[in-house]
Amino acid sequence: MTQPRERTRITRLQEKGSADRAALDALLDRVHVGHFGLTDPDGRPVVIPTAVVRDGDRVLAHGSTGSPWIRALAAGAPTCLAVTSFDGLVVARSAFESSIHYRSAVLFGSCTRLDDDGKLHALDLVTEALVPGRVAEIRRPAERELSATLVFALPIGEWSLKISDGWPDDPPGDVSGGAWAGVVPVMTAYGAPAAAPDLRAGIDVPASVLRLASPVRGPGAP
Repeated sequence: MTQPRERTRITRLQEKGSADRAALDALLDRVHVGHFGLTDPDGRPVVIPTAVVRDGDRVLAHGSTGSPWIRALAAGAPTCLAVTSFDGLVVARSAFESSIHYRSAVLFGSCTRLDDDGKLHALDLVTEALVPGRVAEIRRPAERELSATLVFALPIGEWSLKISDGWPDDPPGDVSGGAWAGVVPVMTAYGAPAAAPDLRAGIDVPASVLRLASPVRGPGAP
């Protein structure tokens, strides 16, 4: 983690803040939807949701060359990236103390555009992160597809991480009452694969999709 700055300093519930880079990596490896924040040329705020994948000390993202916001990010506009995992419900004895389990990170910096071999390699990494083993099952990208796609990377340098994973913190008066309290974990899983309507007969579900659909994936799963 770089030298702390004012914008990465956690001011509320500081005990939930974490400087653990391994915990940050685990979050980025688990959650593949992030939100990039930036300002437009008139100074108005914009938030762009997109797929994100960690590659070592950087986060990869991509988008269409037709999007002005993607072009701005790829050109190095100052940005922040927010990634959050909703891991459970904290059901307290009062609505006031009820909350959620979450892991939330904000990364600050500027993105770098990737070209040529670095671009193709990054797109393979994105595909493998979402569907492990899929790259070997499909054709390579066409030149026109690569030309229509911008790939950019945000360095993991300046960031903050907040983790909420505790039990209900009810006051003694509520603890002595009759209401239930506890935690309900959130579990996520892929359902049964649904074939495309135009899939040719005789094509089986590939190994990559079968592996993806079989295990139950909880909040802490890789």
